[in-house]
Amino acid sequence: MWAGRVLHAALSGASRGRRAQSALAQLHGILEEELESIRRAGTWKSERVITSSQGPHIHVDGAPGGIINFCANNYLGLSSHPEVIQAGLQTLKEFGAGLSSVRFICGTQSIHKDLEAKIARFHQREDAILYPSCFDANTGLFEALLTSEDAVLSDELNHASIIDGIRLCKAHKYRYRHLDMADLEAKLQEAQKHRLRLVATDGAFSMDGDIAPLQEICRLASQYGALVFVDESHATGFLGATGRGTDELLGVMDQVTIINSTLGKALGGASVCHLLLSAVPPRPWTCSWRAMPSSSLWRPRPCAPQPRIEPTPPALEVWSINHWTPRFRSQMEAAGFTISGANHPICPVMLGDARLALNIADDMLKRGIFVIGFSYPVVPKDKARIRVQISAVHSEEDIDRCVEAFVEVGRLHGALP
Repeated sequence: MWAGRVLHAALSGASRGRRAQSALAQLHGILEEELESIRRAGTWKSERVITSSQGPHIHVDGAPGGIINFCANNYLGLSSHPEVIQAGLQTLKEFGAGLSSVRFICGTQSIHKDLEAKIARFHQREDAILYPSCFDANTGLFEALLTSEDAVLSDELNHASIIDGIRLCKAHKYRYRHLDMADLEAKLQEAQKHRLRLVATDGAFSMDGDIAPLQEICRLASQYGALVFVDESHATGFLGATGRGTDELLGVMDQVTIINSTLGKALGGASVCHLLLSAVPPRPWTCSWRAMPSSSLWRPRPCAPQPRIEPTPPALEVWSINHWTPRFRSQMEAAGFTISGANHPICPVMLGDARLALNIADDMLKRGIFVIGFSYPVVPKDKARIRVQISAVHSEEDIDRCVEAFVEVGRLHGALP
């Protein structure tokens, strides 16, 4: 009797094992089929491994010699600035690597509060709160602020984190055509039946290099009793007279309700610390409210990024980025390329075909230029591009070499006559 039960249990275990293996094999087959379709479409994405610090010139695994980097959000060239690195090391010694838990549980450090106060003053806001990731800030905001009685109106090309945050909230959702103010007005009229209305937009759009018409957005928001949220991640530090972003550039700082931005792009790139201004942390028990690593929050000292926190723009860096950007755009357009966006250091080279963008990016690396092709689902289908990003620490020679390589490779692949 016991032998029969043991045999039955063994057979049952073997049967479960076969079913598990069968399910795993089925999953493997499904994934391989999907991955093969991605390869055929030319939208396969692989990582390139950088073996040096971030900067205008880098080393890439598998690529001989030095590579000129046109992929970083390192707008002011601060990511590897010696004084930024030294400030981080000193703060690490004084405050350690972090608090090992969430601020709500274990408390917060003085450097967190000091930086939040500086950021609030810089953006002329009532308060600021630090988040470890922009996705956390954007995905938490809308759910915390809006209910099923409210409405949110979003530009169709907003960053994925804004789209995800809106998807998570219970508010009624309206999507207006990219930069189309007539469509936004129509949606605002339709949304008048809801309690609160919030217009959400990127300040500078990361895939397209264009800037939201904030003056018109704020005018419509005022006319229809709406609030305005702006993500300034690709604007803080270098747009506007003192680098406060697109709201300063377009003169509407007093009309924008909530700002989200980052310290990880123009202001150094060494920190993944993001800030959400004038908003309540949505989930105090999750990682979105975790204390930032202390080494990411430089203690106030006269080092390179400090002028970006206090409103004194670094004239040389801003001049450089404002000079190299039109140089690149004008030369590329003269060669026959289509460059999307306005006079922003994000310069998307529009190619349309995903495989073409991938192949051109690969051949550019062989010529010592680091660029990446962007294709679906990161950008809409048939809108594949290579996004070139200009930094203040690029040189005139860097810009010209990049253009020359684009022309050579573009002709090789038939993108240019």
